[in-house]
Amino acid sequence: MRRFGTQGPVNPEEHYIVARAAETADFINRVREGRYIVLFAPRQTGKTTFFHSVLEALVAQDSIYFPIQLNFEAYADYDRASFYASLHNEICEEIRRVFQKRGQAPSETLTQFLVNTQITDHFSMRNFFQEFDKHLAIHYNNSQRVILFMDAFHGIPLALENSFLASLRSIYLTHKPHCPHSVCFVSVRSIIQRDMINTVSPFNIQDAFHLPNFTLEQVRELLTQYTETVGQDFEPEIVEALHKQTAGHPFLVNRLTEILTEEMKILKTEPITMEYFSEAYTRILQEHNANFDHLLTYICRSSQFEGILTRIMSRSGRGVLFDWSDERIDELATNGIISEGNYGTCQIANPIYFNYIKRVFST
Repeated sequence: MRRFGTQGPVNPEEHYIVARAAETADFINRVREGRYIVLFAPRQTGKTTFFHSVLEALVAQDSIYFPIQLNFEAYADYDRASFYASLHNEICEEIRRVFQKRGQAPSETLTQFLVNTQITDHFSMRNFFQEFDKHLAIHYNNSQRVILFMDAFHGIPLALENSFLASLRSIYLTHKPHCPHSVCFVSVRSIIQRDMINTVSPFNIQDAFHLPNFTLEQVRELLTQYTETVGQDFEPEIVEALHKQTAGHPFLVNRLTEILTEEMKILKTEPITMEYFSEAYTRILQEHNANFDHLLTYICRSSQFEGILTRIMSRSGRGVLFDWSDERIDELATNGIISEGNYGTCQIANPIYFNYIKRVFST
């Protein structure tokens, strides 16, 4: 039986999942146009889930795309040689996996190319893709477009980031067709934000795609899937309360519904009421989970954060202006702790975070 997913990426076979049809269609159109896209949002807001669903939809719709999936999460402490050696191995394994999934085998010349060619720096990386494209064109009679998906791009070693992006920018600016045709980064912040912080040249070709939280209708869609599967209803007020208290944050939505449907042992023959919702709300504020641990790490790392968060939560005064040039605000907003509210001022991202942060600072 499917359940509400709170541990890592979710998939439709095991979990209730929001389709995000409009966002998926928008993203796929950008890939087809050959854009170099940065998908960014705070942690645990469904980036990787969306990333995988887009990839599956894209390949299902059109067989001309040759997807190469990479994950930079473990690379942060690598030196240049280790990073590019690992990158080469991962790219080659992904190429073989795509052929295997298609029930095909790469040509002998392509196999030899993958074995004998090395990636040692950003220059050889660019050359690798140029040569790979030629082999791929022969194998598929010029019918393929390489799509490079890079998850957890924020894990790239900072010392290598500028040159790595410069090579991709150089590829993008060459005459089409080029390889990769499209590049999709997945990160907790836009690359322009990283450039500002690390004082490197802006990756000014990026097409920023911010993944929003669930809308009210998407929360309703999620709960409807459960009701249609199990037969247990939610009181109508719960959908609005769930969206309001979480501001549509995917992890918080799924965690609250997980508490309601699995941990509170409510009989499946009776509806889930607002009284039960209130109990679940109390439980989530008192628990330890990965999302709250991440939140706690940031709000307690500096007394400056405590000071500005206290001011934001205070109902007195004129509020705190939402200013990205303020490093504290940039850090807190990037990690999904605050957002821009009315009149250009800061607000805590959702009521659950507000109450959790208030509890932390009062103890």
